[in-house]
Amino acid sequence: MTTPEHPMSADDGPDGPDLRAAEPLVPGAVDARFTLAAERTMLAWLRLSLGLIAAGIVVLHLLDPWGSPAARSILGITLLAIGALTAIVGVLRWNEVNRALDRGGPLPGPWPIWALTGLIVAAAIGFAVWT
Repeated sequence: MTTPEHPMSADDGPDGPDLRAAEPLVPGAVDARFTLAAERTMLAWLRLSLGLIAAGIVVLHLLDPWGSPAARSILGITLLAIGALTAIVGVLRWNEVNRALDRGGPLPGPWPIWALTGLIVAAAIGFAVWT
């Protein structure tokens, strides 16, 4: 209902004002949805990292009858190294995204994703050819 004290604006719906269209209370404040989305993405990087590290441990310690010991060692260490690198890149990227959201600057580019994808594909092709 429209009263002189509370005129209905164009953003108001039948249930009252549309709170989604409200301005942030603190100038420069970042919508929590964006920071939480960045955090979920960082956690996905960490899940990928843990999967690669777990695969490296399995290759090093549980696949005794598979291939030569040198092939197992190199494959396991490669998976562990890519897993550790993935964790580091994920946390650094999360920090860059949060900084960009806070300051209003451009988001970081996709180069870390392309680099890690290239490493994983190169490792997979190398070990498929080698074994």
